[in-house]
Amino acid sequence: MNAKHNQPEPYSYEKAGVSIAAGNALVKAIAPLARATARPGADADLGGFGGFFDPKAAGYADPLLVAANDGVGTKVKLAIDHDRHDAIGIDLVAMCVNDLIVQGAEPLFFLDYFATGKLDNGVAERVVAGIAEGCKIAGCALIGGETAEMPGMYAAGDYDLAGFCVGAVERGEQLTGEGIAPGDMVLGLASSGVHSNGYSLVRRLAADKGWKLDRPAPFDHETLLVDALIAPTRIYVKSLLPLIREGRIKGLAHITGGGLLENIPRVLPDGCHARIDTDAWEQTALMAFLQAQGNIEPAELARTFNCGIGMALIVAPDMADDVAAALERADETVERIGTIEAGTKGCTVSGSADSWAALEDWSTTHNG
Repeated sequence: MNAKHNQPEPYSYEKAGVSIAAGNALVKAIAPLARATARPGADADLGGFGGFFDPKAAGYADPLLVAANDGVGTKVKLAIDHDRHDAIGIDLVAMCVNDLIVQGAEPLFFLDYFATGKLDNGVAERVVAGIAEGCKIAGCALIGGETAEMPGMYAAGDYDLAGFCVGAVERGEQLTGEGIAPGDMVLGLASSGVHSNGYSLVRRLAADKGWKLDRPAPFDHETLLVDALIAPTRIYVKSLLPLIREGRIKGLAHITGGGLLENIPRVLPDGCHARIDTDAWEQTALMAFLQAQGNIEPAELARTFNCGIGMALIVAPDMADDVAAALERADETVERIGTIEAGTKGCTVSGSADSWAALEDWSTTHNG
């Protein structure tokens, strides 16, 4: 009798739910996507234990390095549920690189983390293609990442994303907001939609109100509602970087969770208060739709969504027109949304009853 017949079936990693072959196939498939993001300082080849970057080759003499990491939140679930995997990677890059540019830093290289229960290479490759596209838009190299296949950690078809980006700014050129003073102007750059904050509320509204996401949006019959909701976050790096290097911007605030109310004060020095006038720009049809569908109070709207402004700039009043013109030439939509006043560090957003909805004054202050 053959003793092998009495032995238990051998275990393997694949029988436990992890396919090394699938992971290797994915790395091979996405390698050309990474190479397409190569830039001075990085050749963007994959496969090593880490990615190298040469700041001197990127043109820096005495750089300060700035790092940021972020995710996309429950917008990922919207992408999963409606097979919209192609642009969610742009959101991932945008959330990191927009946080770097507000400190004056040029994004240099990016790494991603993709985690799932069972690797679907078709989906994963579409996600990474979006990440590579975001890196090209931002001018940074995709130099590495991690794909984690973890059975039992995620429901079938689910995945999650995280991104990590490092940028550089020459010593002494970083944006600190220290020069901001009463009388300065606040400019706003238009967002491309909801961006990547507030999606738990968006998805709750969609479920409770029975939205038909695969039908044209009530406010835009040329666009499916799901596509309006999931439009990728705008990346502002290339339009802002020249103005930063010319010293024409005093401060920048990326309008993410917390909205205008909570993000603008993050860049203000003590003794400066931002006053934002909602009459200065027209509320977008998408934001108006969300507010009406949820009967959302203005203060809640201002703390949850970007309200149509994805980036706020603080500039000297005599620079405002030139800066706005330069940004418009770079295909940005620019609004003059407020001013800096003397007062307690914080932000006040107010407007007439005709702006957005019946609007009362609401504000936040941050003591030194």
